[in-house]
Parts: sequence; C-alpha cells; structure tokens
Amino acid sequence: MVDGRADLLAAAQAMFAARLSPGTSGNLSVRAQVTGDERDGFWITPSGVPYDRLEAEMMVFMDMAGDWSGPLKPSSEWRFHLDIYQARPDAHGICHTHSIHAAALACSRKGIPAFHYMVAAAGGSDIRCAPYRTFGTQDLSDVALVALADRRACLLANHGVIALGASVGKALALAQEVEVLAQQYILSRQVGDTVILPEDEMETVLEKFRTYGQQPGKS
Repeated sequence: MVDGRADLLAAAQAMFAARLSPGTSGNLSVRAQVTGDERDGFWITPSGVPYDRLEAEMMVFMDMAGDWSGPLKPSSEWRFHLDIYQARPDAHGICHTHSIHAAALACSRKGIPAFHYMVAAAGGSDIRCAPYRTFGTQDLSDVALVALADRRACLLANHGVIALGASVGKALALAQEVEVLAQQYILSRQVGDTVILPEDEMETVLEKFRTYGQQPGKS
C-alpha cells in the first residue's frame, strides 16, 4: 500500500505553520492507494493531537465502511471525509481549516461571490456556505456535500472551510487560497461597493483554468 502518510504529515505541518487552524482545530486526510486484497480507504489526522507533535505513524487509517483501528482515534470530522471520498472520485486529499477570515465570513453565514476571478479556483462562480450543523455529525456531512456539488471548496456556517484536491497538498493550497479570497472580500466590502463579475466572465475564466499551467503531454 502506498499510504501517503508522509504527504499527510507534511501538509498538516504546513497548515499549522501557515496558522490556518489554531490549536488542534482542523484536520486533513489523503486517499490511500491500494492494490490486490488491501482495503480501500484513507489516512486521516488523529483527534486532539497538536500538529507540532504529530508523526506519520500517528495517522489513522479508515476504510470505506467507516471502520478504523489503532491506538489513536480519528479526527471527529471523519464522517465528511468518508462521505466526500465516497461521492467524489476526483478527491484524493481533503483539508479542513478554521482560518480567520474564512471563518469570519462563515460566522456571518456568507459565501464568497465572484468578486475576484480567482474564486474560480474552487471550481465554480462562487464559494458556497453550507448551513450550520453540529461538528462531527452526519448532518454536517450531508450539508457539506451539497455545498461542494460541482465545487472543490466550501465554507461551513459558524465553522470553517473544506477544500478538496488531487492530492492533500493541493487541497491545502486551495484552502490557503480560500482564506486569501475571504480576506480580500472582507476588505473590499469595507472599502465600498464590491463589484461582482458577471456569470459569462466567470465561465470564460473557468474554461481558461482548465488549460492553465503545465499540461501533461505538452511540449
């Protein structure tokens, strides 16, 4: 099994260093690459362990039935990680943060509209805010999946951010981008009337994003 625990540890330490989640808040996971008779599942950060004390061996493996084993409990938010991996084959890493500006918007129960073209980095013309539900519950997972439909990131009301990626590193990078966008949006609203880009422009940006950067097979 290529389990990805080293990548998960690196992302967790980077999230902590970037101050995206204070204390032991937030969590990350990475889909396990399995072969043969190995169980399909994912590795997730353990519950309540400070990120600066985390080691790769502390990560918790969960299978797609929601079963886990080992000396440490998985993050209390394991349900939405499990449900996202089941519903989204494109997700190979998940990053959940309590970053300051994104959480501030979420506490106002506001999403992020198309005030800046980089909103398209999350996969659509806006970043939705899911309704409030108690942390660690199936209800929270259910509303998060709705908010993530056709998107790679969402806010959670009175809570924080979920970001998905083709790797846990890319999920973390997107969570960082959401935090930057949240800060910019808050500042823009303080300056004056924030101008929202029209839907057709966001469609153009989304199309350009599909071929942005280094593409496989291009020379």
